[in-house]
Amino acid sequence: MKFTLISSCVALAIMAVEAAPSGDKKLSIPLTINSDYTPSAKNSIQKAIAKYSKHRIVSNNGTSTDGVGSVPMTDYSYDVEYYGEVTVGTPGIKLRLDFDTGSSDLWFASTLCTGCSRSQNKYNPNQSSTYAADGRTWSISYGDGSTASGILATDTVTLGGLKIKQQTIELAKRESSSFSSGPNDGLLGLGFNTITTVRGIKTPMDNLISQGLISQPIFGVYLGKKSTGGGGEYIFGGYDSSKFKGSLTTIPVDNSNGWYGITVKGTTINGVSVGSSFTGILDTGTTLLILPNKIAAAVARAYGATDNYDGTYTISCDTTRLKPLVFSIGSSTFQVPVDSLIFQKVGSRCYAGFGYADYDFAIIGDTFLKNNYVVFNQKVPQVQIAPIA
Repeated sequence: MKFTLISSCVALAIMAVEAAPSGDKKLSIPLTINSDYTPSAKNSIQKAIAKYSKHRIVSNNGTSTDGVGSVPMTDYSYDVEYYGEVTVGTPGIKLRLDFDTGSSDLWFASTLCTGCSRSQNKYNPNQSSTYAADGRTWSISYGDGSTASGILATDTVTLGGLKIKQQTIELAKRESSSFSSGPNDGLLGLGFNTITTVRGIKTPMDNLISQGLISQPIFGVYLGKKSTGGGGEYIFGGYDSSKFKGSLTTIPVDNSNGWYGITVKGTTINGVSVGSSFTGILDTGTTLLILPNKIAAAVARAYGATDNYDGTYTISCDTTRLKPLVFSIGSSTFQVPVDSLIFQKVGSRCYAGFGYADYDFAIIGDTFLKNNYVVFNQKVPQVQIAPIA
């Protein structure tokens, strides 16, 4: 995902976490909201397409004593993106990172960077006593032409007081402007380690597990909505049962491509089927719900939405004319409610919270995830989903 800069506004208090057996270790990461941003549905679609583009090129070249900690995170305005503060180095510098289940790298701006924004927080390897050079390089390029590259190293990474030792980090030495013009300083990937830019390195989630910082290989994700105050939280090693209704539905994950892939068995609107089954990738780093062309066209017809021929749709601004979008997943159904069907209003036009791309899979982004609580399990692999409370 690309990075754009913004400052945080409101901190959300840490929420209670699900009770666990004695000795269980968890990391709770609350989210906060920022209201100074005008969203763009088109940009959100383009960023997701660039992220999953077939033309993407990769090159191989404070301490917690009880296992519980919190890191304030920011809901980037109109639920465009969610990021939180992570401390890197000794003494540490706080970096704003995009928490992204659709990728697996931990990379960020550094003082070695040419072209990084002056507004970005930058990690300085010369100021950390726990820094160790790796000797390898990394680079990444996306289908839209944006690029970044730099060097690998290891250092201490602290999440909510939990210190990950000798975590592999990727320091940006060069960034194209599209990376440095946004709300954060870098990215913390939560996908599987098979899709790291440099093969064979451990992700932060790998190390949280192997270093005994969390006792369960899971993390629960609640993404707040601006309309209800924003915020949200990540909980590593557990989940918050107060954030969802009913019981969690367990769904197997296909991680053969390094992502959290699930099967959506059907799609209905007002009780009428509008599509057959498809594979979807659960991606906290993508703003919208991006559907395969045929499924998206059927959904758009049902809502009377107009194709803007850029991956987005214009939809009625009158919510009384809309019905929830319902997906059959596992043994349950999960909704995108009416209020999330409208992503952005520009003048008298409303842009839909769903779009399309020329893929045979869906990218199930925050349009869905901010309405449904998800527990991600890296070891089984599987997810558990329930509607938010």
